[in-house]
Amino acid sequence: MTAIWWIRRDFRLSDNPALVAAATAGDVLPVFVCDASVDSLGAAPKWRMGLGLAHLIATIEAKGGRVLLRKGDARVIVPAIAREVGATSVHWGRLYDKDAIARDTDVKSTLKTMGVAAHSHAGHLLFEPWTVETKTGGYYKVYSPFWRAVKDSAIAATLPMSAPTWAGCPDSDTLDDWALGAQMRRGAAVVAPHCHVGEEAALARLDAFIARHVDHYKAKRDFPAEPVCSGLSENLTYGEISPRTIWHAGMRAMETGAAGAEHFLKELTWREFAYHLLYNEPDLATHNHREGWDTFPWREDRTLSEVTAWQQGRTGIRFVDAAMRELYVTGTMHNRARMIVASYLTKHLMVHWRVGRAWFEDCLIDWDPAANAMGWQWVAGCGPDAAPYFRIFNPDGQAEKFDKDGTYLRTWIAEGTRNPSPTALSYFDAIPKAWGLSAQDRYPDPVMGLTAGRERALAAYSQRNA
Repeated sequence: MTAIWWIRRDFRLSDNPALVAAATAGDVLPVFVCDASVDSLGAAPKWRMGLGLAHLIATIEAKGGRVLLRKGDARVIVPAIAREVGATSVHWGRLYDKDAIARDTDVKSTLKTMGVAAHSHAGHLLFEPWTVETKTGGYYKVYSPFWRAVKDSAIAATLPMSAPTWAGCPDSDTLDDWALGAQMRRGAAVVAPHCHVGEEAALARLDAFIARHVDHYKAKRDFPAEPVCSGLSENLTYGEISPRTIWHAGMRAMETGAAGAEHFLKELTWREFAYHLLYNEPDLATHNHREGWDTFPWREDRTLSEVTAWQQGRTGIRFVDAAMRELYVTGTMHNRARMIVASYLTKHLMVHWRVGRAWFEDCLIDWDPAANAMGWQWVAGCGPDAAPYFRIFNPDGQAEKFDKDGTYLRTWIAEGTRNPSPTALSYFDAIPKAWGLSAQDRYPDPVMGLTAGRERALAAYSQRNA
């Protein structure tokens, strides 16, 4: 019997419930479908998905299997493949955005009509969103009680690496056919060294974090020049490592007295909270969570000169610009920096959070639909458990507090510096030539002063609440 493992965001062989179930049901045919969910990705996450998929394909081929690649509507393609190979079952890991749920529901219905068993499996999250409820039966809208509700939950042990019997593979597309990196406007060669691709790299990253950094995580995680963060968001979003694997490693560290371990687990659970919200509020990525914010005078014109300056790291506010350049070169950004650049855009510049969310979606190699949506709304003040709108980050004050000696700023800002760092110069290798920027340019004046921007934002907030 042939069992299809429909790969989506579970690019791993260990602790993969869908793969284990497929291997139990028969000879396994791994399948990946390039459908609308892939085509609609931003440039960087689509490119990074291609790297991850290429690595997974090579891993499976080294073990004697082949991955079947097909492009088109998964509602049509998956049942067609099942018919073509005579599959008796199809298995996949669940996703939680509304488009994925609608697609998977349709696929499951079609397969069952064909007499093919269709099974969705957990694995992308620690807690299925519908399993965590308030005492009154609703879903959580504030993180702290969510954490208290789940922190003592029994998390199942991880599953061992699967060694299935592989099924024969029909004619397949190739990854080159799909050109997943075609939309990368910036230098992929500059970004690539900052990627940690594949299951082995993810596990090594976790081991290194636990061994070297978890003990200092709580104390130093807000300092962007301190290399104490795990970086595992990149691997989690493509399923190159399971959240259970990370959870159990964090728990073992906590049991041995690592000071930062519990806080690390809280951050992992913040991701769970984001998916809990996205599942219960399917429009979280596009609509204000809180009532009364739809008339707030945010600007949403993406051609504004201030938006361009923000995107290019040329606002004249050094902490903001350093962070935006880090994003463009590495495809990631330190969490403290994400809050600062989001606050500056939505409050000092009075630009809608959806504009920032879209730019992050295009630029982040660790883009995650739930975390990205909730993070932007949280900073903007309109989201669940949000920071109050009147809490406006002062980037200069944040730099004084979290980058007192200027290490982070020097890492990413080249203009006006006698000996720019290699990382600061690499920004000019990454950006499109059409931007016309050079390390020899004069550093720009602020597009919006911090005091004037704060006063304008507070005035708009006061008027909203009048």
